[in-house]
Amino acid sequence: MENHLSDYEKYKALRQKTADLENILGLLSWDQEVYMPQEGAQFRAQQQATLSGVVHEMSTSPEYIKTLEKLYAAKDKFPFTERKNIEESYKSLQKNRKLPTDFIQRESKAISEAYQAWMKARQENNFQVFKPQLRTIISLQRDKAELLGYKDHPYNALLDLYEPEMTVTKVDVIFADVRKNLSVFFGKIKDKQQPDDSFFNTNFDKETQMQICRKLVEDLGYSWKSGRLDLSEHPFSISFNPLDARITTRINETDIRESIWGSIHETGHAFYELGLPTEHYGLPAGSPVSLSMHESQSRLWENNVGKSQAYISAYMQELKNAFPYAFGNVTDTQFFKGLNKVQPDLIRINSDEVTYHFHILLRYELEKDLIGGTLSVNDLEEAWNAKIKEYLGLDVPSPKMGVLQDIHWSHGSLGYFPTYSLGSFYAAQFYHFAEQAIPNLTEQIANKQFGDLLNWLRENVHRHGHTFSSEELCKNATGEVLDYKYFDDYLNKKYASVYGV
Repeated sequence: MENHLSDYEKYKALRQKTADLENILGLLSWDQEVYMPQEGAQFRAQQQATLSGVVHEMSTSPEYIKTLEKLYAAKDKFPFTERKNIEESYKSLQKNRKLPTDFIQRESKAISEAYQAWMKARQENNFQVFKPQLRTIISLQRDKAELLGYKDHPYNALLDLYEPEMTVTKVDVIFADVRKNLSVFFGKIKDKQQPDDSFFNTNFDKETQMQICRKLVEDLGYSWKSGRLDLSEHPFSISFNPLDARITTRINETDIRESIWGSIHETGHAFYELGLPTEHYGLPAGSPVSLSMHESQSRLWENNVGKSQAYISAYMQELKNAFPYAFGNVTDTQFFKGLNKVQPDLIRINSDEVTYHFHILLRYELEKDLIGGTLSVNDLEEAWNAKIKEYLGLDVPSPKMGVLQDIHWSHGSLGYFPTYSLGSFYAAQFYHFAEQAIPNLTEQIANKQFGDLLNWLRENVHRHGHTFSSEELCKNATGEVLDYKYFDDYLNKKYASVYGV
């Protein structure tokens, strides 16, 4: 066992050294988005490419591979967490090995060309411009599925890249509930009188917005000793280690919703990274389990907490003091209802938390058919428009407002979209069981007390890293696998207050 332990220490050192470089890459990326002067872009790209090459060499070095293979052969001799680290690292190595260098190069070239074509197609508002490159992307993603291997459906191989152990069969069950139950729910409210949200459409001072965002995320428990809040064109969160997770927001001077709830959303992501065990830095046990689990943390804080009546009541007076001309005559209830207005939108990222999931459903169905070979790129725009009409009752006036709106396909990221909805569904389930464990949670939120909720998430989600799958983590935390009914219950309870249904 002594030899195995020394091999494990070598594996750990190699992984952590690779993680150091990956996090330096992340720091370069953060700086590029937040502080880097425009002229620095040319050499920044070169620096990132150089570091990326070194990271790839280290993660596929003969020394690392040999060490990991020895450990994998003896994995059953290790305690649970160490064994999981070995298994997950070996799984990643096997995936990397299945994709030959020539495939990686072809995919990289195709993605670069597809992104340029997508940008041009959006400028010209013409899907035809993007079709040839999208066909290449779809073909390559099918090839990738074959190289990686799969059971039942080629889309499973792509899903697994973003959501380990998730399958078409499992997603189909969940989205069957979306198609049925969410459609029924949406049908109940779509013809109801809409709440007024006109008070959001005025001018909001940039500096005052930033001050409020800083106050709100600090109250949630975000510490300036281990994070910072900056401005960027596209809001994001990024972590360099379990003691340094930073967030950004974007200020819209004519709509305060973007900065406030964007900041809360990114804080949820940062909380996850800051809750990972420091002793497993650079290892699977010190890493997030999946994209959907990450999204569950951001959406829980943004929607289940931040858009609740209790939260609005807690901060309404501060918002009135900051912007008396906008909110001086607005009651807590009016603000809550306006914030949670449900109105179908052609654009996914502009959608409310109800109709948003129809956007994900249609993208999932289209991707699955594209990869499965039952839908061609030629017919994609027509299929998209038909589904938007079916699910949201909207007519798509142009490709830019429809099939060309997302960047994901130009990046080859098929299999990514479902994680957004899964994140919301996990969030609802976690929040339900957090309420069971913290009976006065609503009262705590109304009193700006968030510590018990954060501690529940730390204990049940964050500290486990990637020692369990998302499904296992959910079952351990709630006693059940993911079930859409908790999201359905959440919507019915919340929107009864908004629409009286």
